[in-house]
Amino acid sequence: MASEKILNEKKEIVSEIIDNIKNSESVILFQYQGLTVAEMTELRNKLNELESSVRIYKNTLLKRALDELKINMDDFLEGPNAILFGKSLLEPIKVIANYAKDHDKLNIRVGIISGDVASLDVIKEYANIPSREGLLTMLAGGMIQYVKDLSISLNLYAEKLEGKE
Repeated sequence: MASEKILNEKKEIVSEIIDNIKNSESVILFQYQGLTVAEMTELRNKLNELESSVRIYKNTLLKRALDELKINMDDFLEGPNAILFGKSLLEPIKVIANYAKDHDKLNIRVGIISGDVASLDVIKEYANIPSREGLLTMLAGGMIQYVKDLSISLNLYAEKLEGKE
C-alpha cells in the first residue's frame, strides 16, 4: 500500500488540477508526443505571455480531478496528454490551434470552455473567431457605411436647399 506521504502528494496534485480548471476560462487537453523540448518550450513561452500555462499530469490524477468536478473526459485520457489552462477565453485557444497547424505532432483532443466540455469542432470554431481588435474593425467598417450614406444625403439636401434660394 502507498505511504501516507505519497497519498497526500497525490491529493495535493488533484486539488491543484481542480483549482486550475475552476480558475480557467479555457482548458484544452492535447497530445504532445513527438514535439521536441524546444517546440514545447516555444509553446509554453507563447502561452505564458497570455497568463496561460501548460502542465503535464498523470492521466489517473487528471481523471480523479475531473470526476470530482463531474466532467466526463474518460475517452481522451489515454496516452501522454498535456493540459492547457487559459485565464482568458479566446487567445490561448487561438495560440494552440495555430501552433497545431504548424506542428502536426500536436493534436488537440478536447477542451473545457467556460465550464462546459467542448469537442474539437467547437474549439476550432473558437479559434476562428477574430480577435477583439478585428471585431472592432469589422464593426467600425460596417458603421462607416451608414455615416457615409448620411453625409451624402445631407450634402444632397444642402445642395437642394441652395438651389431654391
